[in-house]
Amino acid sequence: MRILMLTQFFPPIIGGEERHVKVLSEALVRRGHDVSVATIKQGDQPDVEVQSGVTIHRLQGSLQRNAGLFSESQRRHAPPFPDPELMFRLNRILRAERPDVVHAHNWLLHSYLPLQRIYKQRLVVTLHDYSIVCAKKSMIRDAAPCSGPAPLKCLPCASQHYGAVKGAVTWLTNASLGRMGLSQVDTFIAVSNSVASRCGMDPKLHQFEVIPTFIAEDVGQLADGYENYLSLLPKSDFMLFVGDLMRLKGVHTLIEAYRRMANAPPLVLIGRRCKDTPNNLPPNVTMLDSWPHAAILHAWNRCLFGIAPSEGLETCGTVVMEANAFGKPVVACRTGGLPETVADGKTGILVPPADVEALRGALVTMSENHDLREKMGEASRVHVGAFMSEAVVPRIERIYEGGIGVSRAGRLQ
Repeated sequence: MRILMLTQFFPPIIGGEERHVKVLSEALVRRGHDVSVATIKQGDQPDVEVQSGVTIHRLQGSLQRNAGLFSESQRRHAPPFPDPELMFRLNRILRAERPDVVHAHNWLLHSYLPLQRIYKQRLVVTLHDYSIVCAKKSMIRDAAPCSGPAPLKCLPCASQHYGAVKGAVTWLTNASLGRMGLSQVDTFIAVSNSVASRCGMDPKLHQFEVIPTFIAEDVGQLADGYENYLSLLPKSDFMLFVGDLMRLKGVHTLIEAYRRMANAPPLVLIGRRCKDTPNNLPPNVTMLDSWPHAAILHAWNRCLFGIAPSEGLETCGTVVMEANAFGKPVVACRTGGLPETVADGKTGILVPPADVEALRGALVTMSENHDLREKMGEASRVHVGAFMSEAVVPRIERIYEGGIGVSRAGRLQ
Protein backbone atom coordinates (compact mmCIF):
# COMPACT_ATOMS: atom_id res chain seq x y z
CA MET A 1 0.00 0.00 0.00
CA ARG A 2 0.93 3.63 -0.43
CA ILE A 3 0.55 5.45 2.88
CA LEU A 4 0.80 9.17 3.60
CA MET A 5 1.39 10.21 7.22
CA LEU A 6 0.31 13.69 8.32
CA THR A 7 2.13 15.01 11.38
CA GLN A 8 2.91 18.57 12.39
CA PHE A 9 6.32 17.60 13.84
CA PHE A 10 8.82 14.93 12.89
CA PRO A 11 12.33 14.11 14.16
CA PRO A 12 14.74 15.73 14.85
CA ILE A 13 11.92 17.52 16.73
CA ILE A 14 11.22 14.76 19.19
CA GLY A 15 8.53 13.63 21.57
CA GLY A 16 6.46 10.53 22.10
CA GLU A 17 4.12 11.30 19.21
CA GLU A 18 6.92 12.18 16.79
CA ARG A 19 8.87 9.04 17.67
CA HIS A 20 5.73 6.95 17.18
CA VAL A 21 5.21 8.30 13.65
CA LYS A 22 8.86 7.68 12.79
CA VAL A 23 8.94 4.13 14.16
CA LEU A 24 5.59 3.28 12.54
CA SER A 25 6.67 4.67 9.16
CA GLU A 26 9.95 2.75 9.16
CA ALA A 27 8.26 -0.46 10.30
CA LEU A 28 5.73 -0.18 7.46
CA VAL A 29 8.55 0.30 4.94
CA ARG A 30 10.23 -2.86 6.22
CA ARG A 31 6.93 -4.67 5.73
CA GLY A 32 6.87 -3.69 2.04
CA HIS A 33 4.73 -0.55 2.03
CA ASP A 34 5.49 2.77 0.32
CA VAL A 35 5.43 5.43 3.07
CA SER A 36 5.72 9.19 2.90
CA VAL A 37 5.37 11.82 5.62
CA ALA A 38 4.03 15.36 5.29
CA THR A 39 5.14 17.62 8.13
CA ILE A 40 5.69 21.30 8.86
CA LYS A 41 9.08 22.68 7.98
CA GLN A 42 11.03 24.01 10.95
CA GLY A 43 14.05 26.27 10.40
CA ASP A 44 16.40 25.38 7.54
CA GLN A 45 15.39 21.74 7.14
CA PRO A 46 15.37 20.40 3.54
CA ASP A 47 12.04 20.44 1.74
CA VAL A 48 12.29 16.76 0.77
CA GLU A 49 14.54 13.98 1.95
CA VAL A 50 14.50 10.20 2.34
CA GLN A 51 15.30 8.61 5.70
CA SER A 52 15.29 4.83 6.17
CA GLY A 53 13.14 4.46 3.06
CA VAL A 54 10.57 7.05 4.18
CA THR A 55 10.08 10.12 1.97
CA ILE A 56 9.68 13.22 4.13
CA HIS A 57 7.95 16.31 2.69
CA ARG A 58 8.37 19.46 4.79
CA LEU A 59 5.77 22.15 4.19
CA GLN A 60 5.71 25.86 4.87
CA GLY A 61 2.39 27.14 6.15
CA SER A 62 1.00 30.66 6.20
CA LEU A 63 0.77 30.90 9.98
CA GLN A 64 4.25 29.44 10.50
CA ARG A 65 5.73 32.56 8.90
CA ASN A 66 4.69 34.58 11.95
CA ALA A 67 6.99 33.52 14.79
CA GLY A 68 5.10 35.74 17.23
CA LEU A 69 2.15 33.37 17.16
CA PHE A 70 4.17 30.58 18.75
CA SER A 71 5.69 30.32 22.22
CA GLU A 72 8.54 28.16 20.87
CA SER A 73 10.15 29.14 17.58
CA GLN A 74 11.18 25.54 16.81
CA ARG A 75 7.67 24.19 17.44
CA ARG A 76 5.33 26.07 15.11
CA HIS A 77 2.14 24.08 15.44
CA ALA A 78 -0.47 23.43 12.79
CA PRO A 79 -3.66 25.45 13.41
CA PRO A 80 -7.02 23.81 14.20
CA PHE A 81 -8.41 25.09 10.90
CA PRO A 82 -7.36 24.84 7.23
CA ASP A 83 -4.19 26.80 6.48
CA PRO A 84 -4.39 27.86 2.79
CA GLU A 85 -0.70 27.37 2.09
CA LEU A 86 -0.56 23.99 3.84
CA MET A 87 -3.62 22.92 1.85
CA PHE A 88 -1.98 23.96 -1.43
CA ARG A 89 1.22 22.07 -0.65
CA LEU A 90 -0.63 19.00 0.64
CA ASN A 91 -2.59 18.93 -2.60
CA ARG A 92 0.65 18.76 -4.58
CA ILE A 93 1.89 15.89 -2.42
CA LEU A 94 -1.38 13.97 -2.80
CA ARG A 95 -1.23 14.29 -6.57
CA ALA A 96 2.38 13.11 -6.60
CA GLU A 97 2.16 10.31 -4.03
CA ARG A 98 -1.37 9.06 -4.79
CA PRO A 99 -1.74 7.32 -1.41
CA ASP A 100 -4.19 4.51 -0.71
CA VAL A 101 -4.39 5.57 2.93
CA VAL A 102 -3.95 8.94 4.64
CA HIS A 103 -3.03 8.53 8.31
CA ALA A 104 -3.24 11.77 10.32
CA HIS A 105 -1.81 12.27 13.80
CA ASN A 106 -2.72 15.82 14.92
CA TRP A 107 -4.05 19.21 13.83
CA LEU A 108 -2.38 19.02 10.41
CA LEU A 109 -5.50 16.96 9.70
CA HIS A 110 -7.53 20.20 9.49
CA SER A 111 -5.53 21.43 6.51
CA TYR A 112 -6.16 18.10 4.79
CA LEU A 113 -9.91 17.69 5.41
CA PRO A 114 -11.07 20.00 2.56
CA LEU A 115 -8.94 17.87 0.20
CA GLN A 116 -10.50 14.67 1.53
CA ARG A 117 -13.78 15.70 -0.10
CA ILE A 118 -11.94 15.66 -3.43
CA TYR A 119 -9.61 12.67 -3.14
CA LYS A 120 -11.82 10.45 -0.93
CA GLN A 121 -8.92 8.33 0.30
CA ARG A 122 -9.26 6.04 3.26
CA LEU A 123 -8.67 8.30 6.25
CA VAL A 124 -7.28 6.99 9.54
CA VAL A 125 -6.72 9.30 12.51
CA THR A 126 -4.66 8.39 15.58
CA LEU A 127 -5.78 10.17 18.74
CA HIS A 128 -2.50 10.76 20.61
CA ASP A 129 -4.10 13.31 22.92
CA TYR A 130 -7.42 15.02 23.66
CA SER A 131 -7.21 17.65 20.92
CA ILE A 132 -10.51 16.80 19.21
CA VAL A 133 -12.36 17.92 22.37
CA CYS A 134 -9.83 20.23 24.08
CA ALA A 135 -8.19 23.32 22.56
CA LYS A 136 -5.26 22.86 24.97
CA LYS A 137 -5.06 19.15 24.01
CA SER A 138 -4.48 18.17 27.65
CA MET A 139 -7.97 18.09 29.24
CA ILE A 140 -6.47 19.96 32.20
CA ARG A 141 -8.35 22.90 33.72
CA ASP A 142 -7.18 24.85 36.75
CA ALA A 143 -4.30 22.38 37.18
CA ALA A 144 -6.69 19.40 37.48
CA PRO A 145 -8.30 16.93 35.05
CA CYS A 146 -11.30 18.47 33.31
CA SER A 147 -14.69 16.78 33.54
CA GLY A 148 -15.43 17.45 29.87
CA PRO A 149 -15.93 20.18 27.27
CA ALA A 150 -18.47 22.99 27.72
CA PRO A 151 -18.34 26.50 26.23
CA LEU A 152 -18.44 28.32 29.58
CA LYS A 153 -15.43 26.30 30.71
CA CYS A 154 -13.46 25.91 27.48
CA LEU A 155 -13.46 29.50 26.21
CA PRO A 156 -11.94 31.10 29.35
CA CYS A 157 -9.58 28.13 29.79
CA ALA A 158 -8.26 28.42 26.21
CA SER A 159 -7.99 32.21 26.54
CA GLN A 160 -5.98 31.88 29.73
CA HIS A 161 -3.65 29.39 28.04
CA TYR A 162 -3.16 31.07 24.64
CA GLY A 163 -4.20 34.68 25.27
CA ALA A 164 -7.64 36.20 24.72
CA VAL A 165 -7.75 36.46 20.92
CA LYS A 166 -5.66 33.41 20.04
CA GLY A 167 -7.48 31.35 22.66
CA ALA A 168 -10.93 32.31 21.41
CA VAL A 169 -10.03 31.53 17.79
CA THR A 170 -8.37 28.23 18.73
CA TRP A 171 -11.31 27.05 20.83
CA LEU A 172 -14.01 28.15 18.36
CA THR A 173 -12.38 26.63 15.28
CA ASN A 174 -11.37 23.44 17.05
CA ALA A 175 -14.82 22.97 18.56
CA SER A 176 -16.64 23.51 15.28
CA LEU A 177 -14.31 22.24 12.55
CA GLY A 178 -13.08 19.37 14.71
CA ARG A 179 -16.55 17.91 15.11
CA MET A 180 -17.44 18.55 11.47
CA GLY A 181 -14.34 16.65 10.36
CA LEU A 182 -15.16 13.54 12.39
CA SER A 183 -17.69 12.38 9.80
CA GLN A 184 -14.95 12.14 7.17
CA VAL A 185 -12.76 9.81 9.23
CA ASP A 186 -13.06 6.12 8.40
CA THR A 187 -11.34 4.78 11.53
CA PHE A 188 -9.93 6.32 14.68
CA ILE A 189 -7.07 4.76 16.61
CA ALA A 190 -6.97 5.78 20.28
CA VAL A 191 -3.65 5.16 22.03
CA SER A 192 -5.40 4.19 25.28
CA ASN A 193 -8.85 3.58 26.71
CA SER A 194 -8.46 6.84 28.60
CA VAL A 195 -8.04 8.75 25.34
CA ALA A 196 -10.94 6.96 23.66
CA SER A 197 -13.26 7.67 26.57
CA ARG A 198 -12.37 11.33 27.06
CA CYS A 199 -12.43 12.02 23.31
CA GLY A 200 -16.02 10.79 23.23
CA MET A 201 -15.47 7.72 21.07
CA ASP A 202 -18.84 5.96 20.89
CA PRO A 203 -19.09 2.53 19.20
CA LYS A 204 -22.53 3.52 17.95
CA LEU A 205 -21.19 6.61 16.20
CA HIS A 206 -17.52 6.00 15.46
CA GLN A 207 -15.41 3.21 14.09
CA PHE A 208 -12.41 3.07 16.40
CA GLU A 209 -9.91 0.73 18.00
CA VAL A 210 -7.63 1.16 20.99
CA ILE A 211 -4.06 0.44 19.89
CA PRO A 212 -1.18 1.64 22.06
CA THR A 213 1.90 3.38 20.84
CA PHE A 214 4.88 1.05 20.57
CA ILE A 215 8.66 0.85 20.42
CA ALA A 216 11.01 -0.60 17.85
CA GLU A 217 12.24 -4.17 18.15
CA ASP A 218 15.86 -3.00 18.17
CA VAL A 219 15.36 -0.49 21.00
CA GLY A 220 17.87 -2.40 23.13
CA GLN A 221 20.68 -2.10 20.58
CA LEU A 222 22.67 0.81 21.97
CA ALA A 223 24.52 3.09 19.54
CA ASP A 224 28.09 4.26 20.04
CA GLY A 225 29.29 7.85 20.09
CA TYR A 226 27.40 9.36 23.04
CA GLU A 227 30.18 9.41 25.60
CA ASN A 228 29.96 13.20 26.01
CA TYR A 229 26.37 12.82 27.18
CA LEU A 230 26.93 9.73 29.28
CA SER A 231 29.80 11.35 31.16
CA LEU A 232 27.21 13.67 32.73
CA LEU A 233 25.41 10.78 34.42
CA PRO A 234 26.23 9.86 38.05
CA LYS A 235 28.88 7.19 38.44
CA SER A 236 26.70 5.35 40.96
CA ASP A 237 23.20 3.88 40.58
CA PHE A 238 20.48 6.46 39.93
CA MET A 239 16.73 6.90 39.45
CA LEU A 240 15.59 8.29 36.09
CA PHE A 241 12.83 10.61 34.86
CA VAL A 242 12.49 11.31 31.11
CA GLY A 243 10.00 13.86 29.77
CA ASP A 244 9.17 17.55 29.59
CA LEU A 245 10.50 19.24 32.73
CA MET A 246 7.20 20.75 33.80
CA ARG A 247 4.65 20.66 36.60
CA LEU A 248 2.10 18.75 34.51
CA LYS A 249 4.60 15.89 34.20
CA GLY A 250 4.94 15.80 37.98
CA VAL A 251 8.48 17.15 38.16
CA HIS A 252 7.78 19.51 41.07
CA THR A 253 6.12 16.74 43.09
CA LEU A 254 9.01 14.40 42.28
CA ILE A 255 11.60 16.90 43.47
CA GLU A 256 9.72 17.50 46.72
CA ALA A 257 9.38 13.75 47.29
CA TYR A 258 13.11 13.37 46.70
CA ARG A 259 13.88 16.13 49.23
CA ARG A 260 12.12 14.05 51.88
CA MET A 261 14.14 10.90 51.17
CA ALA A 262 17.11 9.96 53.31
CA ASN A 263 20.24 8.42 51.76
CA ALA A 264 18.52 8.18 48.39
CA PRO A 265 20.40 7.30 45.20
CA PRO A 266 20.94 10.21 42.79
CA LEU A 267 17.99 11.40 40.71
CA VAL A 268 18.46 12.25 37.02
CA LEU A 269 15.94 14.31 35.05
CA ILE A 270 16.28 14.36 31.24
CA GLY A 271 13.96 16.45 29.10
CA ARG A 272 12.94 19.68 27.47
CA ARG A 273 13.00 22.79 29.65
CA CYS A 274 9.64 24.57 29.91
CA LYS A 275 8.37 27.84 31.35
CA ASP A 276 7.75 26.26 34.75
CA THR A 277 10.86 24.07 34.93
CA PRO A 278 12.13 24.23 38.55
CA ASN A 279 15.56 25.71 39.19
CA ASN A 280 15.97 25.04 42.92
CA LEU A 281 17.20 21.45 42.96
CA PRO A 282 18.18 19.36 46.00
CA PRO A 283 21.67 17.86 46.23
CA ASN A 284 22.25 14.79 44.04
CA VAL A 285 19.64 15.85 41.46
CA THR A 286 20.97 16.25 37.91
CA MET A 287 18.87 18.00 35.25
CA LEU A 288 19.92 17.39 31.64
CA ASP A 289 18.32 19.31 28.78
CA SER A 290 16.95 17.61 25.63
CA TRP A 291 19.21 14.64 25.01
CA PRO A 292 19.20 12.71 21.72
CA HIS A 293 16.97 9.68 21.94
CA ALA A 294 19.89 7.27 21.42
CA ALA A 295 21.65 8.75 24.46
CA ILE A 296 18.46 8.45 26.54
CA LEU A 297 18.39 4.73 25.82
CA HIS A 298 21.85 4.45 27.38
CA ALA A 299 20.49 6.21 30.46
CA TRP A 300 17.63 3.70 30.71
CA ASN A 301 20.14 0.89 30.49
CA ARG A 302 22.20 2.32 33.36
CA CYS A 303 19.47 3.41 35.78
CA LEU A 304 17.95 1.54 38.74
CA PHE A 305 14.34 2.21 37.73
CA GLY A 306 12.18 4.79 35.97
CA ILE A 307 9.75 7.38 37.31
CA ALA A 308 6.65 8.66 35.48
CA PRO A 309 4.92 10.92 38.05
CA SER A 310 2.62 12.73 35.61
CA GLU A 311 -0.20 14.78 37.11
CA GLY A 312 -1.90 15.29 33.77
CA LEU A 313 -3.97 12.77 31.86
CA GLU A 314 -0.99 10.97 30.36
CA THR A 315 -2.21 9.38 27.15
CA CYS A 316 -0.13 6.22 26.93
CA GLY A 317 3.42 6.14 28.29
CA THR A 318 6.15 5.40 25.75
CA VAL A 319 8.81 6.13 28.37
CA VAL A 320 7.42 3.25 30.44
CA MET A 321 7.77 0.92 27.46
CA GLU A 322 11.38 1.99 26.89
CA ALA A 323 12.25 1.51 30.56
CA ASN A 324 10.63 -1.94 30.52
CA ALA A 325 12.57 -2.91 27.39
CA PHE A 326 15.74 -2.57 29.47
CA GLY A 327 14.25 -4.54 32.33
CA LYS A 328 13.58 -1.48 34.46
CA PRO A 329 10.39 -1.21 36.53
CA VAL A 330 8.63 2.15 36.79
CA VAL A 331 7.06 4.15 39.61
CA ALA A 332 4.15 6.00 37.99
CA CYS A 333 0.99 7.91 38.81
CA ARG A 334 -2.44 6.39 38.41
CA THR A 335 -3.66 8.83 35.79
CA GLY A 336 -4.73 8.77 32.14
CA GLY A 337 -3.35 5.81 30.21
CA LEU A 338 -0.44 5.01 32.57
CA PRO A 339 -2.35 2.25 34.41
CA GLU A 340 -2.76 0.58 31.01
CA THR A 341 1.02 0.48 30.60
CA VAL A 342 2.24 -0.18 34.17
CA ALA A 343 1.01 -3.40 35.77
CA ASP A 344 0.75 -2.30 39.40
CA GLY A 345 2.73 -4.58 41.71
CA LYS A 346 4.15 -6.55 38.77
CA THR A 347 6.10 -4.18 36.50
CA GLY A 348 6.00 -1.12 38.74
CA ILE A 349 4.20 0.77 41.47
CA LEU A 350 1.26 3.11 40.85
CA VAL A 351 0.54 6.02 43.21
CA PRO A 352 -2.06 8.81 43.22
CA PRO A 353 -1.04 11.90 41.22
CA ALA A 354 0.35 14.93 43.09
CA ASP A 355 0.73 12.90 46.32
CA VAL A 356 4.22 13.70 47.61
CA GLU A 357 4.19 11.20 50.45
CA ALA A 358 2.84 8.35 48.34
CA LEU A 359 5.46 9.01 45.69
CA ARG A 360 8.22 9.24 48.31
CA GLY A 361 7.14 5.91 49.78
CA ALA A 362 7.15 4.19 46.39
CA LEU A 363 10.60 5.59 45.55
CA VAL A 364 11.97 4.37 48.90
CA THR A 365 10.45 0.92 48.38
CA MET A 366 11.84 0.59 44.88
CA SER A 367 15.30 1.99 45.65
CA GLU A 368 15.85 -0.07 48.81
CA ASN A 369 14.46 -3.44 47.68
CA HIS A 370 16.89 -5.05 45.25
CA ASP A 371 14.92 -8.31 45.00
CA LEU A 372 11.71 -6.43 44.18
CA ARG A 373 13.44 -4.48 41.41
CA GLU A 374 14.86 -7.69 39.96
CA LYS A 375 11.49 -9.45 40.03
CA MET A 376 9.66 -6.48 38.49
CA GLY A 377 12.45 -6.02 35.96
CA GLU A 378 12.07 -9.56 34.68
CA ALA A 379 8.30 -9.13 34.47
CA SER A 380 8.83 -5.84 32.60
CA ARG A 381 10.86 -7.54 29.87
CA VAL A 382 7.98 -9.96 29.26
CA HIS A 383 5.27 -7.31 29.60
CA VAL A 384 6.83 -4.99 27.01
CA GLY A 385 6.46 -7.61 24.28
CA ALA A 386 2.87 -6.45 23.80
CA PHE A 387 4.18 -2.94 23.01
CA MET A 388 6.77 -3.91 20.38
CA SER A 389 6.33 -3.05 16.72
CA GLU A 390 5.93 -6.69 15.64
CA ALA A 391 2.91 -6.99 17.93
CA VAL A 392 1.28 -3.63 17.16
CA VAL A 393 1.99 -2.75 13.51
CA PRO A 394 -0.04 -5.67 12.07
CA ARG A 395 -3.08 -4.34 13.95
CA ILE A 396 -2.64 -0.97 12.21
CA GLU A 397 -2.16 -2.69 8.85
CA ARG A 398 -5.50 -4.45 9.30
CA ILE A 399 -7.15 -1.07 9.79
CA TYR A 400 -5.54 0.17 6.57
CA GLU A 401 -6.72 -2.94 4.73
CA GLY A 402 -10.28 -2.28 5.86
CA GLY A 403 -10.39 0.32 3.11
CA ILE A 404 -10.33 -2.31 0.35
CA GLY A 405 -13.81 -2.50 -1.15
CA VAL A 406 -16.17 0.00 0.45
CA SER A 407 -15.15 2.23 3.34
CA ARG A 408 -17.26 3.17 6.37
CA ALA A 409 -18.48 6.30 4.59
CA GLY A 410 -19.52 4.24 1.56
CA ARG A 411 -16.79 5.54 -0.75
CA LEU A 412 -15.40 3.16 -3.35
CA GLN A 413 -11.72 2.44 -2.82
